[in-house]
Amino acid sequence: MSIILAAADSPAGLAARDFAVEEARRRNTELVVFPVDGSEPDLSTLDYDRASVEHAAARSRNAVGDLVDATNRAEVEAVVVGVRRRSPAGKIFLGSSAQQIILESAVPVISVKPSPGH
Repeated sequence: MSIILAAADSPAGLAARDFAVEEARRRNTELVVFPVDGSEPDLSTLDYDRASVEHAAARSRNAVGDLVDATNRAEVEAVVVGVRRRSPAGKIFLGSSAQQIILESAVPVISVKPSPGH
């Protein structure tokens, strides 16, 4: 079994990364780090030895779509995605990547906000 982290180099992405590592430990499962913003994750910063990186298909122009497709694999238990804090009016819209993952994922999605001040 595995958890997919929608990895992004942002405060929300870092909060999601920390949560995903703890969730993978709690579930005793693999953690698949899937960059959705073009960044290259450094697995040595995770402090978790059951982590791997998976990239969007080389010919793909939509990393988020490839991540959503990956949720159809039988071994995937959940996806962890970072979301930004929003004003009451802004809560109508999530970030486009987070929104697509939440709405289209074939498995449960855990959305994580950064702590206040980040």
